[in-house]
Amino acid sequence: MHSATHQAIDAVWRIESAKIIAGLARMVRDVGLAEELAQDALMAALEHWPTEGVPDKPAAWLMATAKHRALDSLRRSKLLGEKLEQIGQDLLAQEAMLEPDFVDALDAARANEIGDDLLRLIFTACHPLLSTEARVALTLKLLCGLTTHEIARAFLVAEPTVAQRIVRAKRTLAEARVPFELPRGAALGERLASVLEVVYLVFNEGYTATAGEDWMRPALTQEALRLGRMLAGLAPHAAEVHGLLALMELQASRTAARVDAAGRPVLLLAQDRSRWDRLLIRRGLLALERATALAAAQQQPLGSYALQAAIAACHARAHRAEQTDWAQIAGLYEALARSAPSPVVELNRAVAVGMAYGPAAGLAIIDALQNETSLQAYQWLPSVRGDLLEKLGRRDEARAEFERAASLALNTRERALLLERAQALR
Repeated sequence: MHSATHQAIDAVWRIESAKIIAGLARMVRDVGLAEELAQDALMAALEHWPTEGVPDKPAAWLMATAKHRALDSLRRSKLLGEKLEQIGQDLLAQEAMLEPDFVDALDAARANEIGDDLLRLIFTACHPLLSTEARVALTLKLLCGLTTHEIARAFLVAEPTVAQRIVRAKRTLAEARVPFELPRGAALGERLASVLEVVYLVFNEGYTATAGEDWMRPALTQEALRLGRMLAGLAPHAAEVHGLLALMELQASRTAARVDAAGRPVLLLAQDRSRWDRLLIRRGLLALERATALAAAQQQPLGSYALQAAIAACHARAHRAEQTDWAQIAGLYEALARSAPSPVVELNRAVAVGMAYGPAAGLAIIDALQNETSLQAYQWLPSVRGDLLEKLGRRDEARAEFERAASLALNTRERALLLERAQALR
């Protein structure tokens, strides 16, 4: 019985914790304190629900309990002095209004209030003051409800390291007195870019793990998709939010086909496309249409995420690998190189050019990247070069490139794949 209750508590917490923390943060104006209060409410649930039963509206119970703890904290600290009574009355009034549970239908005003709180929480957790690693850890903790242990396991980092990152991040936000509010004007675009970067970093780590034994970590891709869908609902008029969501939905659609029965990687052109998830493809294409329409209405060019989503859409629309429109993909990469130039974009453009116009054309682009400092430890540079050399019949050079790529790979599955390709050329 207790096991079933604990499972229910875990499920409610995973779904509702972000809303609870966001609502509390608006009240106490401190993300760290808000999380502590929410955790106190969770501990109360773990204490009471196994004996008293799960309440009819568990999320509302957690929020009401956390609000009482917030009032107690404010009384003890006397942070608000003479305004305490007024604010306390306001909190109790809001509490009394919390008639439905979060998972029930809410009136439009209350739904908008929760949405605004969640947006504030996302922008706070992804504040540029924090390091990238801290932003990722704090976002997974506050927005996804993951434990420190789960985050550490997902990124193959020691649990104390992750805990320290989260503690330091909350301290940094508190000491800098970062306001719990939505950025305005020019700051909004800059801060939104930081939010999208964090979500995509989480997705990419799940889609192709940097290190470890597994090629993918699907739990992270699912959390990133959840964040992306949340953002699309909270910021419906932001074209790049829909562009990123489209990109993630389309890439995630390939998950089942990206490994064989033994867990070994299966590269894009060798995948069984009948195993691609058609529902995710439809969702991705709809999100891309939304991003394109919003960009046109706002007289803005497609952003980098939307352009990458358009590339993924070319693959999704090809039922067989040989039907892929590589010339269109090469053109899209050229547009991406203009809007968001980077050596990695050029590397991907080389692949598309090689497929569309022949391996020699792709190799010319790759050779121009050979001295690029940022790619010296990037295993996909020698891997792509090896593939193009193999197609040109330069087998010994290709084998050496695959061996070099394998020596740079930190992921066990990835390294094995590259060594297999090198061995096949002996």
